[in-house]
Amino acid sequence: VIGHPKYQESKRIAIFLSMPDEIQTEEIIKDIFKQGKECFIPRYKPHSNHMDMLKLSSAEDISSLTLTSWNILQPSDDDSAREEALAGGGLDLIFMPGLGFDKKGNRLGRGKGYYDTYLERCMKHPSGKPYTIALAFREQICESVPVAENDVQVDEVLYEDC
Repeated sequence: VIGHPKYQESKRIAIFLSMPDEIQTEEIIKDIFKQGKECFIPRYKPHSNHMDMLKLSSAEDISSLTLTSWNILQPSDDDSAREEALAGGGLDLIFMPGLGFDKKGNRLGRGKGYYDTYLERCMKHPSGKPYTIALAFREQICESVPVAENDVQVDEVLYEDC
């Protein structure tokens, strides 16, 4: 990931804080700060499909986040001091999680459509849609995954041996 050309050229990067069954992102987050890039993480709004990408000030900033009912660390709902990526310069790159992927770039998420809805909002931002890379285990690559009309394909799926 760290040697990927899109990562190297990107300045504003959104990345998920990994759950135990996902590709672990902690070292990527540390590198984002080491390289002097800006790091944004998801804040999901419960009972909706709305998500914002909020800026982290450092890798250590993660320890100040609150744990949601889904066991995901994220900025609290009353945390209004953080920059939302689309309120500023947009994003260059989004690393995305998922449950399954196919080689056509289709992604099976957790069913709420958070990333699809967020990417739709990105397309309306002056900086346009960021490049999207899904991080996967080889076992998550399928022949095909079910897709809906509003699903947005990822630009690239990275997994071992790909």
